[in-house]
Amino acid sequence: MYYTDKLLQYPVRVERPDPVFARALQQAIGGIEGEIRVCLQYFFQAWGARGPAKYRDLLLNTATEEIAHIEMLATAVALNLEKAPLSIKEDIAADAAGGSVLNGMDMRHVLSTGLAALPTDANGVPFDTSHVYASGNLAADMLANVTAEATGRMLATKLYNMTEDPGMKDMLSYLIARDTYHQQQFLAVIEELGGLDANLPIPNSFPQEAEATEFSYTQLGFNRDGTPPPAGRWSEGPSLDGKGEYSQRPMEPLGGEPMLAPPRPGGGAQAQQMRGVAEGDGVLGKAAHAVKEALRE
Repeated sequence: MYYTDKLLQYPVRVERPDPVFARALQQAIGGIEGEIRVCLQYFFQAWGARGPAKYRDLLLNTATEEIAHIEMLATAVALNLEKAPLSIKEDIAADAAGGSVLNGMDMRHVLSTGLAALPTDANGVPFDTSHVYASGNLAADMLANVTAEATGRMLATKLYNMTEDPGMKDMLSYLIARDTYHQQQFLAVIEELGGLDANLPIPNSFPQEAEATEFSYTQLGFNRDGTPPPAGRWSEGPSLDGKGEYSQRPMEPLGGEPMLAPPRPGGGAQAQQMRGVAEGDGVLGKAAHAVKEALRE
């Protein structure tokens, strides 16, 4: 159950409304680095969490804070639109060089919302949850969350540098600080679970001897001339989980050329394909012959 007291988590003020900056702020709301993404990510991780209850509670608490961040940013968009022109004529009259509409304002802020925020990114693309990651694996989700907070913080710093409005800089400074903490928070969970060495490979519940261990710590090179890929910490020395030694080798094909079964009657293939099978010529005919021989054996 969720409650609101109608108050913002942190002050949001705009001294010089800027409808173009309002469009940029949309990325922090509905972009893949934005607050809707992390809010839903933490909620779904929490709602499906199994294991120690404190991690579920941590995720729920953080997701609830992200609702407050969406509210702050939506308020910031609305305040930046308060003096936006309602017509191109009005816009050009205010600025002979072209005005905000012609210089990048999101027209739907006028046409669709009554000068309010949208659940979209800066290009007007609706948020579609395709970047909400909730795997059910605590370590995997924590690493995904660190990445989400890192990209969110990077976006917030870019927005901070895009504006000269003191109120917007103050709000973004606060959001940047919260991104700093949330990165630390999720890294601390991994540390509490024993650190990366205790959690890698993820999932660590799968018996590692069941994987093709010859390739578990080997960097494979795919240069046609056989030259090795770039070397580094990842190509020699002990692996980060302490369970192997890094090595490097050129990749060679280990499988044969794929041969699919012939087209099935009634499957919508071309008549030429079916004739090739019937006549036993071409690749399809050879494939059909190979299948028949295998069935005989």
